[in-house]
Amino acid sequence: MEKRAVLKNYGLLGAMLAAMLTGGVTGWLWPAAAGTVRPLGQIFINLMFCVVVPLVFSSIAGAIAGMRSVRRAGRIMGVTVLTFVVTGILAAVLMFLLMKAFPPVLTPWQSLPTEAVGDYAAPGQLLVNFFTAEDFVGLLSRRAMLPLIVFSVLLGFAANLAGGPDGPVARGLTAVTQVMMQLIRLLTYYAPVAFFAIFAGLVADYGPKIAGAYGRAMAVYYPLCFVYLFTAFPLMARLGGGRGGVGIMLRHIARPALTSLGTCSSVATIPANLEAAEDTGISRDVAEMVIPLGATMHMDGSCFSCVLKIAFVWGAFGQELTWGKLLPIVAVAVLSSVGMSGVPGGGYIGEYIICSLFFPRQMEMAFPILVAVGNLVDPPATMINSSGDYVVSFLVSRFVDGKDWLTRHQKG
Repeated sequence: MEKRAVLKNYGLLGAMLAAMLTGGVTGWLWPAAAGTVRPLGQIFINLMFCVVVPLVFSSIAGAIAGMRSVRRAGRIMGVTVLTFVVTGILAAVLMFLLMKAFPPVLTPWQSLPTEAVGDYAAPGQLLVNFFTAEDFVGLLSRRAMLPLIVFSVLLGFAANLAGGPDGPVARGLTAVTQVMMQLIRLLTYYAPVAFFAIFAGLVADYGPKIAGAYGRAMAVYYPLCFVYLFTAFPLMARLGGGRGGVGIMLRHIARPALTSLGTCSSVATIPANLEAAEDTGISRDVAEMVIPLGATMHMDGSCFSCVLKIAFVWGAFGQELTWGKLLPIVAVAVLSSVGMSGVPGGGYIGEYIICSLFFPRQMEMAFPILVAVGNLVDPPATMINSSGDYVVSFLVSRFVDGKDWLTRHQKG
């Protein structure tokens, strides 16, 4: 990886982390100044709130509308999505157990009544709110992110059936997605200023509780990602490729893993994953569906971070992470990964989904905390997400091309 490329991809992330640190020091030493700069952070939050709804709608609907479906492709996609969901569930449950054992926030930053953080709906109504809005206008609210995703998926299939991937609707949705992503990039350049203001305010309000909580969170997350890389990935390679699968996977996974660490982008890792898949002997149609689809849907690392973020904010709000919350948290972790873009900072969408479901009345405080945790865990999360796409192609090949696909390639 060239130094210039690393600087380009990590420069903004470094600036954001530096701004968080500088803002925290400012809020600690000059609390009065935090109130003066606080509006600079609110501007960023409001702008992001305005972008997220059209971005989620166009990106998901456009991706589905642009699919070219044949029988084999349908089988590949079915196995791929099922694998993504299963591994995402396992990752979310694992992180939930770790958060129960090692909660990141030991002392609440703010005490809130239970109903203020979203536990006010009956189970049936919660299910309705989880997937639907009362009308179309309700979908346009940032507080209805998962209903918007459901609607976007359905509309994407309808557009695919009506006009196909080359139809005007599919092309239009793709164009809107490209425009919204450029807008996100423009807003991200303002992020260091915003994070300086946001963290100046947080430290001024809550003081030393913050540093210890973030440190505890990272002490759990970073080791978990590397343990997962060297345990779960070999297991998947063994199940998908047989006895020789583990050794071949370990020989080829270095480039995707390092590329994802160097770029912090699942999309940027697609070429490295495709090359690794070709060298491994994975069928071209399998690789070309699994890996690009995985860049936006396969998010085991993001499932880890989603559960970590929810546990973190709940602890900051003085709420207990109970077993009764396991199912909704796991569901949000898996479903929100579909809405995450494969570019640096794409986890913003996940943060909105978390806020809309669990912290609808505390979004202004919860969102910057969630984004901060997301920024801190972004490199290892992207490594797990992206290099895992290559490993999943082993499992898909096993079900699509037979259990001896790797042996046949080696003999041929």
